[in-house]
Amino acid sequence: MKANTLQMAEAADGSPMVDTERESPLHLRCPVCGHSDQSMVIAQQVLQKPSCSYCGFTFVQEGRIWKALTPTREESFQQFMIEYETIRLREGRGTPGARFYLELPYRDITGRNSWQWKIRSRSFRFFYQRILPWLEYRYKDGLDVLDVGSGNCWLSYRLALRGHRPVAVDLIASNLDGLGAAHHYFDFLKRPFDLFQAEMDRLPFDNGQFDVVVFNSSFHYSENYVQTLQETLRCLRRPGHILIIDSPFYQNEESGQKMLEEKHLSFQNEYGFRSDSVRSREYLTPNALLEMASACGIEWKQLKPWYGVGWALRPLKARLLRRREPAEFYILWAKLGES
Repeated sequence: MKANTLQMAEAADGSPMVDTERESPLHLRCPVCGHSDQSMVIAQQVLQKPSCSYCGFTFVQEGRIWKALTPTREESFQQFMIEYETIRLREGRGTPGARFYLELPYRDITGRNSWQWKIRSRSFRFFYQRILPWLEYRYKDGLDVLDVGSGNCWLSYRLALRGHRPVAVDLIASNLDGLGAAHHYFDFLKRPFDLFQAEMDRLPFDNGQFDVVVFNSSFHYSENYVQTLQETLRCLRRPGHILIIDSPFYQNEESGQKMLEEKHLSFQNEYGFRSDSVRSREYLTPNALLEMASACGIEWKQLKPWYGVGWALRPLKARLLRRREPAEFYILWAKLGES
């Protein structure tokens, strides 16, 4: 059964199983005080010295997940985590078996969220066929990739199959739709990738260790886009790359605000809570991109995958029906230190 499942996973994108062993240690940064030193490292899944020598914060590994949230910060996110996991469970975001995860993003075998995975799969194919080969040509030894807001880690898995070295970061650690779901992939990789429960604004990594940072349907969970982007830039080598994939985009701020209110009202009616305990921004606009570009000294390249005729006609249909503009999805790419 395992061999058949592995063949299925490989056939999905044509990538062979490869060795993803880290060639160099992953140096850590204390999420409390920001201290880092040469002794705070992970090498081949082993943390050599678990405590920060300045403030005493200890990195603890539960299962394969490194805990990089302080108790105080974890408590502040507790309501968000409970609500998020409640919604995802009711929406059918996961199964006990591995097949669901190994099929992503190409197919949702539950059929519960097929339309969303159709969008995700087309975005991924664009990335996989148009962007990743360009990066691989320039990084002959493979990419160190930080997958921020990794969810169930399907993107990290696909990159590991390709021969790269992903590190997955998320607030949610559940086995259904969080970092814990990564265990479904590890039987099909020679080396597991690292998992960190951490905030996107307090990444537990020392400066300049990644070639690419990817926000895969996750950047809009940020409460402060500029702060999140600055923290991302800190972790990148030069040259480096930031990719924001599948975050809702609106031309007008008013449309984004209407979407947000509709979403919270829908959650209130369906689940009994608005799911707004964390003030995530939830969407992007041209002004938001300009603000980030100005504050961080970057330029965005805006790429638009083809999602089909029906998707392309949505804005026209909305205007005819006098509805707010629908969300669009882009791939936003910033290149740092490129000559």
